[in-house]
Amino acid sequence: MHAVHDGLSDALYLLLPLWQAEFALTLTQVGVMKSLYSGAMALLQVPAGLLAERWGERALIAVGTVLTGLAYMTLGLAGGHIALLVTLLVAGAGAAVQHPLSSSVVARAYAPNLRRSALGIYNFSGDLGKVAIPLALSVVIGGLGWRWGAAGAGTLGVAAGLTAYLLLRRLGAGSRPPRPEAVGDEKSADAGWGITDGVGFGVLSAIGFIDGAGRTGFLTFLPFLLIAMGAGVETVGLALALVFAGGAAGKFVCGYLAQSLGVIRSVVLTEMITGGGILLLLALPLEGVLVLLPLIGMGLNGTSSVLYGTVTDFVAEERRARGFGLFYTLAIGGGAVAPTLFGLLSDFSGVTMALSAVAIMTLAVIPLCGLLVRPLARIARNRAADR
Repeated sequence: MHAVHDGLSDALYLLLPLWQAEFALTLTQVGVMKSLYSGAMALLQVPAGLLAERWGERALIAVGTVLTGLAYMTLGLAGGHIALLVTLLVAGAGAAVQHPLSSSVVARAYAPNLRRSALGIYNFSGDLGKVAIPLALSVVIGGLGWRWGAAGAGTLGVAAGLTAYLLLRRLGAGSRPPRPEAVGDEKSADAGWGITDGVGFGVLSAIGFIDGAGRTGFLTFLPFLLIAMGAGVETVGLALALVFAGGAAGKFVCGYLAQSLGVIRSVVLTEMITGGGILLLLALPLEGVLVLLPLIGMGLNGTSSVLYGTVTDFVAEERRARGFGLFYTLAIGGGAVAPTLFGLLSDFSGVTMALSAVAIMTLAVIPLCGLLVRPLARIARNRAADR
């Protein structure tokens, strides 16, 4: 499910330049289109987590995926900018269910000492979709056009949603959870959002917001930089596949890296690779850019694997679905705001200046990491005391 959702979501980066050319859009309008999709997905993360506590994750994951697939099929019928905006809004709403609910299902299946690695593999699977679906879509677009490509991607989404429901039901996963028993009027970590460490969760969410903004800003406007260098649609598809292939490796490796180096060192390393790599990329010719993109992808997507696994340290188990929903709302919220802001900057100062700003913003995460030292130390002491 993660592979299908992430693949469909990141296929937009390939479609946006084609829509700009066909419908004569400004880069600001392009940014608004991506912001609408990401904004709908971000705003509905928390409601998805709350609904899962009543209905379970299984049905919501299936319905949301089918809705996203149907929206992609409808994209191929769009005759103008407004139709695209409305359809992307619906697609983003359907996509909101996947991250918080699937993360909750995976986290519930593993013991605490294995959970971070399991979530790292879960995140790695999403990047496999990011590699495969945009690359396949670029081939279809080259032969049949983007409308047929969007319809094919939507058909995959509908089929995946129906299949996921049947498989989860067979596994007995994602059903309606038992309601926790209330203990008088006493407040506990089970109440509210279930956040057990407000400072730690807040800092983690701030890092997630900036990281999400940087990742989405880079991926939205990278294709426009490549097109300015003379790249065709197939080369753009290859470039995105290289970024996502590096991201897949980064997410897979960083889940384990966080266990050996620690959360803070891992995030600092990935953000240095991302910010420094983007600045270097702007000085290279097209061939050099293609060589560098997998390394940037490792840093770009590796951070999220570390962050997602750390969410469970600051949220009580009984409220994990809504805790993930809140975190994803903030993290994806950064990705929702970024395309419009960097689109404005691109129209005003050019794509190169916008990507330079993305790099600088990404490096700004490094000072924030120091604020995680005490919350993570408290978690370690509590676990040691429990043992």
